[in-house]
Amino acid sequence: MRPVALMIALAALVPAPTLALAQPAPQAAAAIDGPALASEVKRLLNTQYVLPELRGKFAAVIDKGIASGRYAVADANLLATRLNEDLASVTSDKHLHIMVDPERSRALASAPPRAGADDAPPTQDEIRAAERNNHGLKQMQVLPGNIRYLEIEGFQWAGAASERAYDTAMAFLAGGDAVIIDVRRNGGGSPDAVRYAVSHFIAPNKPLMTFFMGGRGEESTASLATTKAPRMIGKPLYVLSSKASASAAEEFLGHIDGYKLGDIIGERSAGAGFRNEYFPLPSGMIISISVGRAVLASTGKDWEAVGIKPIVETAADKALDVAKVRAIQRVAETAEPERKKQLSAIAAALDAQINPVKTELPLPAYAGVYGERTVQVGDKGLTIRRGENPSSQLIAVGPNRFVYANDPASTVTFAVSAGKSNALHLVRADGSEDHGERSN
Repeated sequence: MRPVALMIALAALVPAPTLALAQPAPQAAAAIDGPALASEVKRLLNTQYVLPELRGKFAAVIDKGIASGRYAVADANLLATRLNEDLASVTSDKHLHIMVDPERSRALASAPPRAGADDAPPTQDEIRAAERNNHGLKQMQVLPGNIRYLEIEGFQWAGAASERAYDTAMAFLAGGDAVIIDVRRNGGGSPDAVRYAVSHFIAPNKPLMTFFMGGRGEESTASLATTKAPRMIGKPLYVLSSKASASAAEEFLGHIDGYKLGDIIGERSAGAGFRNEYFPLPSGMIISISVGRAVLASTGKDWEAVGIKPIVETAADKALDVAKVRAIQRVAETAEPERKKQLSAIAAALDAQINPVKTELPLPAYAGVYGERTVQVGDKGLTIRRGENPSSQLIAVGPNRFVYANDPASTVTFAVSAGKSNALHLVRADGSEDHGERSN
């Protein structure tokens, strides 16, 4: 596929009424002819919309709005809102909506045919925007256990410059023992970017997508024959999803799920599976219309209106923590004994933060002075400090057993009797021990 600008894909996924109201664009100088504009919308849908069986329904609802005077308004934003509401009564298609955008409307009106297609070459402004945003590659981190994390906020694509950015990101991920890719805030973008990214986790020349583009026929894609960064086939892979993961992000999720390349963790994705094209309208408005259907080669299905279901369903804000635990546990399975012990301790501490462990006593009952160490209750639970040193957070991993949040391989176990904590026993990560009797 040819490049597509992220700003186009993201705009297509915002709910129509909200987007229309959120565009404080200046009104066109000329008076708005709402009924005529609605008729143009009907004409475009009748010739362009991906599902022919819905075209008559669009026509019926628009004709009703024209007859009732619903579109005889002077405010472009209000007109867009009413049209979007009526289109939404026919379909929940997240790519179908009308916006007020005079600048883009003028550009589309004067551009060559299909300039508003999602596979149209990016403009120079869009290329510069992609470069400023690092092509959607938002964050790279090394997490505990040498888990490599990458957040892709949008699948932006600007040709060779994007290739270089992805090569750097994929080489970074290849150095990890496991990989987490985060598309929870990814509203879509370019099939080229998706293809480039997923090719690093799958065999060469593997069929990926077939796009059914109406009168334009079919277009198919496959994974890259070669990659500059190492392929990571078989490396533990975890992909984070949310309700906001849409369009091209869902294509990426679909490849991961369909070819069993890794585990998807989080929420079911948005269900925005069609391909869209933008068309200019009068009065400084534009319409995004779904013109093609995207089908995954791995399953023979699309994801329109159903999304991609995660393997591990959890709230989006917990997905990263869940993925960390699973990734570290997976790496620990094949680690040498000493590292396995450390990794298992880290995973247990992370899991305890997701699923808090009930302690035998209320936390204030553990607070006190134990030899050189003082245990207190803070905003996030128990803390411990030695002498005047800084405090460390403790995480409960058992009824009376805690670990240091910054050193999970070091444990603190409290001796409890008659409902009271009497002593603590510290075992450090290196195996050395210390003991303290409670003095208050």
